[in-house]
Amino acid sequence: MYLVDTSAWLDYLKGNKGPVVIKLTEVMDQHIPFGITGVIYQEILQGADTEDDFALLEEYFGTQRFYHPRDLMETYRNAAALYVRCRRRGVTPRSTVDCFIAQVAIEHQLQLIHSDRDFTAMARVLPELKIA
Repeated sequence: MYLVDTSAWLDYLKGNKGPVVIKLTEVMDQHIPFGITGVIYQEILQGADTEDDFALLEEYFGTQRFYHPRDLMETYRNAAALYVRCRRRGVTPRSTVDCFIAQVAIEHQLQLIHSDRDFTAMARVLPELKIA
């Protein structure tokens, strides 16, 4: 099962042909379970250029499987702890949202499909973060 980050969706929607889009397309074509989180949904909608684009994105992504924090306070605490662990090892994630997304992936034991270098760096420090 997979959690698909905003970065992967943006590459897909732009028609990029890199390995991340190939992986996402493979997952979708093979009907392998995947989903998003609320913040990924928000980030995707924020990227809409027009009201029509917003409506199309809302319609499609609003029907996706959502992975929610198992325990909201604990998830935020653990996301902050991930940030601290990474920073102590010389990896400073540029986005606290990425720490939250990583934590949700870990909680649900999901592989993360992404094209964001922060996740790659974080995974070197966090063996529990599985990236596709």
